[in-house]
Amino acid sequence: MTSFPELGSPSPLPWTNAATVWRALLALAVVFVMLATTGWTAVRHHGGDTDPRRAALTAWLHGSVAGHRLPSPYAEPGTLGRFFASLSGADRTRLADRYPLVVGNLNGAPLDLRYRANRTALTQAREVEKRRAQDKALSPAGRVEAGRRLHRFDSLLSRGRQILAFDPGGTGRVAEVFGDLGRADRVSVVVPGVDTNLLTFEKSGRPYTAPVGMADALYTTERSTRPAARTAVIAWADYTSPAGVGVDAATGKLAAEGALRLRSLVRGLPAGSSVSLFCHSYGSVVCGVAARELDPRVTDIAVAGSPGMRARHVSELRTSARIWAMRDADDWIRDVPHLEVGGLGHGADPVSTGFGARLLSAADAEGHTGYFRPGTTSLANFARLGTGDVSGIRCSPSDTDCADHTTLLG
Repeated sequence: MTSFPELGSPSPLPWTNAATVWRALLALAVVFVMLATTGWTAVRHHGGDTDPRRAALTAWLHGSVAGHRLPSPYAEPGTLGRFFASLSGADRTRLADRYPLVVGNLNGAPLDLRYRANRTALTQAREVEKRRAQDKALSPAGRVEAGRRLHRFDSLLSRGRQILAFDPGGTGRVAEVFGDLGRADRVSVVVPGVDTNLLTFEKSGRPYTAPVGMADALYTTERSTRPAARTAVIAWADYTSPAGVGVDAATGKLAAEGALRLRSLVRGLPAGSSVSLFCHSYGSVVCGVAARELDPRVTDIAVAGSPGMRARHVSELRTSARIWAMRDADDWIRDVPHLEVGGLGHGADPVSTGFGARLLSAADAEGHTGYFRPGTTSLANFARLGTGDVSGIRCSPSDTDCADHTTLLG
């Protein structure tokens, strides 16, 4: 079984001699070369002496409402949901306004309250960046970065946007909802990959390579696929992804941390909805790690352009969800060695026949970042899965019965 030292799993040594070790190291060197030639550039961390959310969490832990201590912000979503249900409307609003960086990120808190809290948190963060952008003590590069963050906060505060999570610390985390999440029967979660942060959450140029564009395109296509279906899509950049070329992109540490956050998100979604995960690039590593303890409401996990799911076979994912995989013929990631050696690498290729995933067509995706572009077969397939219409999907030529065959699970 593939190792997960980040989660405390045993890590058997897969090599037996020096030649094997050198071959593995050579293969990993190829990984880094590929990353270096595909535009994955490092993003500098946001400067500052304080972490605003950590300060807010400290204040929350010492706070109270209506004479009662506040629950742990790390409590299960069900516990937090019951806590908020016990409060009056005025007390809920008071907490959201007093602790926006806490309430806006609590899985289990009412959706409208989270949206309100995150608007407040974004407004406060925008004021901070306004001051930083004019601070002569900052370097010119620092003021430019502040201006870019200010622009991003302005955009996220646009009328009608539903921000489900927001943390301005570091390079930032954010999640946004498309559709009516509270009434949705089917929820799709887009899990993006490397170099995902506040500044890359949406892009004016090449919009469908960024989480907002991916989720918006998926939601629009789901609506056109099944207009009567009650669907919602979440652009989920609420984990710390690897930044640029480095060991983080080749290991599972950040994926393991992201998996914990993804599991909590799913547990906190409105009751009664079924969930599908759409995982791109390093996001598929997050989904692979998360799969092992996902809420059973997750019916489908689809990966695109995957470097691996930290498993040798779908049975190692130990999930009742159907596993789907796709890769465009022009996706450079096909040339990256799919292996795992001592924690480096992410395991078997999900589109290999030996892995056991159902293989979807991505015939016209055009490269590593084209899977969510409107009009593509890949996006149409995602929309079919998101709406539950698997009979209409298009399979890969190498797995022409992908919609019908039974995937073996452990």
